[in-house]
Amino acid sequence: MIKTSLHDEKTFFSKFLRDLENSQNEVIIESPFITIARMKTFWPVFRRLVGRGVKIYIVTRDPREHLDGYDEQSEVEIQEFEAVGIQVLLCTGNHHRKLAIIDRNIVWEGSLNILSQAKSREFMRRLEDGGFAVDLFNFIGYEKYM
Repeated sequence: MIKTSLHDEKTFFSKFLRDLENSQNEVIIESPFITIARMKTFWPVFRRLVGRGVKIYIVTRDPREHLDGYDEQSEVEIQEFEAVGIQVLLCTGNHHRKLAIIDRNIVWEGSLNILSQAKSREFMRRLEDGGFAVDLFNFIGYEKYM
């Protein structure tokens, strides 16, 4: 049975963090922007997941395409990702997708920059089961990277 729910910037993070904590094998997060402030929320969970052997992939915009200090913040976090064993895939050409795939079973998609959101009003849709995660994984072509 397909499970779906909608979340805003107020309800997203607690549910998403719970999904991360429950992941068993693989987490893919596409977030064009990464900020040091938002990563304070994620680092404890990411470290636990890496310690459990969960593979984490971060797909983000190349820091050289950022302005206004986002380049420096992104570069700091990317270096930390790589230091702890999180694979980072850099995109060029105005990368703007915001999504996550957890264990190829749960999809989060919407307008919220997962690794940087702070003050903006956003939404995210959560889809579980129904093959949506595998469909999205295949549509984007992740198999050549993972």
